[in-house]
Formats: sequence, structure tokens, C-alpha cells
Amino acid sequence: MASEKKVFAGQRIRRLRRERGLTQARMAADLGISASYLNLIERDQRPVSVQVLLKLADVYDVELRTLGGDDEAQALTVLREVFSDPLFRDAGLGIQDLREIASASPAVADAISTLYRAYQESVTSGSMLAEQLAGRDMLDGAEAPGLPLEEVRDFINSRNNHFPDLDDAAERLYVRAGIGAEEPYVALRTALRDMHGVSTRIAPADLMPHELRRYDRHRQTIFLSELLDQPGRSFQLAYQLGYFEQSRAIEDIVESSGLDSEEAQRLCRVALANYFAAALLMPYGAFHKTAEATRYDLRLLGRRFGTSFEQVCHRLTTLQRPGARGIPFFLIRVDNAGNVSKRFSAAGFHFARFGGTCPRWNVHDAFRVPGQVYSQVIQMEDGTRYFSIARTVSRAGSGIGVPGDQYVVGLGCDIAHARRIVYSQGYDLDDERAATPIGVNCRLCERLDCSQRAFPPLKHRLTIEDHVRGISPFGVPVKGV
Repeated sequence: MASEKKVFAGQRIRRLRRERGLTQARMAADLGISASYLNLIERDQRPVSVQVLLKLADVYDVELRTLGGDDEAQALTVLREVFSDPLFRDAGLGIQDLREIASASPAVADAISTLYRAYQESVTSGSMLAEQLAGRDMLDGAEAPGLPLEEVRDFINSRNNHFPDLDDAAERLYVRAGIGAEEPYVALRTALRDMHGVSTRIAPADLMPHELRRYDRHRQTIFLSELLDQPGRSFQLAYQLGYFEQSRAIEDIVESSGLDSEEAQRLCRVALANYFAAALLMPYGAFHKTAEATRYDLRLLGRRFGTSFEQVCHRLTTLQRPGARGIPFFLIRVDNAGNVSKRFSAAGFHFARFGGTCPRWNVHDAFRVPGQVYSQVIQMEDGTRYFSIARTVSRAGSGIGVPGDQYVVGLGCDIAHARRIVYSQGYDLDDERAATPIGVNCRLCERLDCSQRAFPPLKHRLTIEDHVRGISPFGVPVKGV
């Protein structure tokens, strides 16, 4: 039998103790160990046993993945991405320096990332202003896009994409509105009429060429575009019902979020109303129970709750209720140009904040056969492995000559949870050699043997030979430079 892998988590445990305001003696007593032994653990002079890790998770209600360093891995990814900018070329910071910062305080890494984003936004704004002064055609009042959206994403991820008050309220409304007794669209339309005096009408696409939902306050009518399929119509009605029923609760969360700009606050309200809509269509208890019973069969879950593939995947990332947690999934949505329009992570996955994704990841392959579910075992540079599922999702166009939008939704989890998923059948999940090696993105990836690079690695100097052609079009990187 292979020997048990030693886990050194001293700084994480010390940080947890300080966050809870505990002395070493108090924490040691809670864990049933001596204070001197805890002191050795915190100084990384002793590994943490599995028994102590389990006790920590139980006593302080924390996720084992947190103690295992997922937050530090994400922080290291952020730091590597920031400090790969040529701006820091002469800073003299190596990978070990960044590891020490991430290990000591992931919050510091988040703060550095926030400052770097602000720097990028200021550079972008300055460039736009320069173009305006040069007489180029620019929109008046144009602002650098993206920062409010990133702020909202960070806030949602800081809550593990889980808002228990909204989940609880959605379960109560699900019963009160009788949504489980009949087709969701019909039940929601009836609930809006009976509870709020609001009627629903389906409008022709030519009358709503740029809208999918519009609420007319004066006529007390919700207009839905005929382009929406049935799950889409149900979701839009659930959104509006949630807005009527939970506006105060949503506002309380926004006020506690720390978001300052009006744009970020509005985006957060919409995100929370969307969260409630998903929770109303897929109430936590019933959805979690069904997901476990069906081994996370995405198609069957969609049929059972009358929801789309993307709605099911998104809902799965929110199952973080204590005592009834689902698999901690991450989610990404990309278009066929590689642009990331949605990302959530309850699994510690290393997302790039300032670039695209790895071309070896099967989220890109899924565009080849629309509607087919692709699965893959992937391995990051630090050795962590994940099980990934990807499939296209489409939005109908508005007629001939107006194509619909197509995206790929990728869903994944740590390899430790893969056996609980029906799509993992046929994979040898114990064979690390069977995993596809990927990176965060080309600029940050340090794999020197990749033939699919779009950019050379920023952390390595290249050797270009006139008469030698390597597997990479960027020459041969010199390791360690």
C-alpha cells in the first residue's frame, strides 16, 4: 500500500486560528491534541494527520479543500498572472516568493489583483482619452468596461456562490406557488397573476428585436419574446417573481457586499435575482437529493425540473448548504472566440482573470459537435487533476440572416469527486498519465513541450535558431530564466 501523503498546512491552520480569535491552547483543546504539538504543526515542523484535518473540518465547519490549500493555489495563480506583466520584469520576484505570499495571506494576493485591475483600467482609460484627443471616433462618455463585472464576480465567489437566505425563501415560495404540481411556466404565470396582479404575454420578435423580457409597470404586464424556449420563459418569470418577492432581501445583500459603484450594485442585484430564479425552479433540497440520486445526470436533471442545460450547470455550483453540500463544481462559459462570459468556482479551479483558456481543454472541442457532452480528465501544472464536462448551448436568432448565439458551458470538479458523476464511467481516474496536461493560459503556462501555444511563456527567455524548428513556433524556451 502506498504511504500516506504528508500534508503541511501550518500557515493555513494558524490563519484559521487567528481568524477565529483562538489561542493555541484553546484550539489544541478543541482538537484533542497538545498545545506543543499544535505549535509544531503551525511551524510546519510536523505534518497534519488525516484525523486532525477531519477534526478541524468538523469542529470549525470548514471545507477540507480550504485546509488543503485551494485558496492558496488560486492566490498563486493570480499572483503569477499579475507578476508576469512586463511591468514587473525587473522586480526580481521568483515563483518561491509568490508561493510564500500566497501561503501567508491569500487576501494579500486578492488585494494585489485588485490594484493591478485598477492599474489596467487606468491605462485603458488613458489610451481611450489619448485616442479622443487625437480626433478618433470614440463614444462620448465611454468608460473602461469590465471592472464592475469583475467586482461582482469576486463578491459572488467570496460567498462560494451560495446565498442561504435566498435558497430558503425560494423553497417556501416553490411550495406556496405550487410550482412542483404542474409545468413551471404555467405555475409561475398563475402565481404572478394571483399574487401580484401581473399578466404575461408572448410578444413577436419584431416588436422586441433587442429584448427577451420587459416588464411594463403601467400595464402590469410582463412581455416575453417568442424567441425564448420554454425553460427560458420559465426562468424569466421566476426572475420577475423573485424581484417582487425578495427585493428587500436582495437589497440587504447588495448593501453588505461592499460594492461602491452604481454599476456594480445594479449588476449584483441582477445576479442575485438570477440566483433566486434558479433556486425557485430548482429548490435546494429537492434538487440536491435528485442530483445525488441520478449521479449528476445533467440531462435528466433538466427534464425533471424543466430547466436548460446551462441552468442546471449553474445551479450545481451553488450547492454549498452545510450538512447538504453537493459536489463543489466550477463553471465557465466561453464563446467560439474564446471569450469568457461567465465563471464561478466552488472547486478551487485556476481561472485566468486577464486572458483566455488553454486550447487543450475540451471546452473548445465541444463546438465541433453541438449538443454532444464531452468529458475529460485534466491536470494543471501544480499536479491537481479535475474532471471536466462540456457541451454547447444556443440562443435562437431572430430570423433568417440573424444567427443565434452559441456558447460552450464547461462544468468540472476535483478528481476526488469524479466517481460520483455518471459521465466518469469508463475513465481510469487513478491513472495520472491519462490526464490531459493544461495550463491557465498560454502566457502563464510553463509547460515547455506544448505545440498549441498562441503566445510564448512570459517567464522564459526564448532561443530562436534560424535552422531549427521546434514543436513550438516560438522557439525553444530556456528553462529557469
